[in-house]
Parts: sequence; structure tokens; C-alpha cells
Amino acid sequence: TRELNRVAITATQMMESMIDNPIPTRAEVFDVANAVYDGTDAIMLSAETASGKHPVKAVEAMHRICIEAEKQRSVRESDHRINIHEFERDDEAIAMSAMYMANHTKIKGIAALTESGSTPLWMSRISSGIPIFAMSSQEKTLGKVTLYRGVFPMYFKIEPNQDHVEVNRNIVKELRKWNNAKDGDKFIITKGDLTGVEGGTNALKVIIVGQGLTP
Repeated sequence: TRELNRVAITATQMMESMIDNPIPTRAEVFDVANAVYDGTDAIMLSAETASGKHPVKAVEAMHRICIEAEKQRSVRESDHRINIHEFERDDEAIAMSAMYMANHTKIKGIAALTESGSTPLWMSRISSGIPIFAMSSQEKTLGKVTLYRGVFPMYFKIEPNQDHVEVNRNIVKELRKWNNAKDGDKFIITKGDLTGVEGGTNALKVIIVGQGLTP
């Protein structure tokens, strides 16, 4: 699914015993953890929450397993190398460049301005453990990216006549607002020159919070 840039949702009665029981079996714990290790974007419950006796406990148990599984080094790091001779789209090349840099430098996070959600989707295909903030004014896009692994939706609107410096400053302001950035943190920003154009991401910039962009 990562090679095809598709979202993977694992939903195969993973906590089935919790329809009746308050705790999962050891096999179910391993199933959920292995799905995380294998790179799934989301894990879905069905009867466990729709008709089970312990819907809240089922969600809480799955959440705990996922959090612990994502702490493993193999999940948070990647030895991915760019081995494609040619990208079909510039925005895909920017996304892959951002992830290559993020995995080889001390980056706190990535702010991806997006109209359609394609850029954060491509980024999420590469394991990093680095948060990707998909910043968009499109509600449909913000809803879609919630499924992408490691991607956090954030409403962000570029006002008319804002220059690039002001846009970057407002990005930092928004990151600070949600306690995602502090002075000295290094971020990658990806965006396009033209506002409101899908597939227009053509720029990558590295910023250090508090150095010239303090809101």
C-alpha cells in the first residue's frame, strides 16, 4: 500500500473476544501491535463497539497497544532511500525530499500546506516518528488526512496578499498555539507559490522557531 500511496485500514475482528470480555487475549494484543509494525494507517473496530459489552474498554485497550507499539524504534525510524529515477509530479518530489531530510536531520516536525491532501499522504508513506501537520482551509481535506499515519490536521487559511514571510510567520504562530513548537525547534515547511491550487506544492523551506519568524 505504501508503494501505491494508498491508505491501509486494518479491520479483521482484531479484538473480537472483547465483545464479551473486558480484556483482550494475548493473540489479539499481538495482532494489533503487528498491524502497527507492518505500517497500517488505522485500525478499525466493528462488533466490539457496535454491539459489544465493553465498547469503551475495547477502544482504550486498542489505543494503549498502538501507543506502545509506535514507541518501538523500528516503527519510528526508516532506512528509506530515494531510489526512483524520476517523479511524475513535482509535489511528490517535494514530499519525498522533505521526508529524506526529516529522517537525516534534527527536525521537530513538518508543516505541509495542502489543498487536496496529496503531499501529507506521500509523506505518511515513509516511517519517521516525526509529526506531519497537514495545514489546510479545506474541511474535506482535513477530514481525509486524519486517516494518514502520523498526520495531524490543522485548519490554516492564507489571507489574500500575504507574502511568504508572513505566511511562514503565521504557520509558526499556529504551531505555537497548539504547543507543537518552541524556540529553537527546527521545522520543514512545504507549500506552493499559488494559493488554492491542487498539486501546486513546489517549495521546501527549513525554519528555526524564534529566529526571524517570532509571531
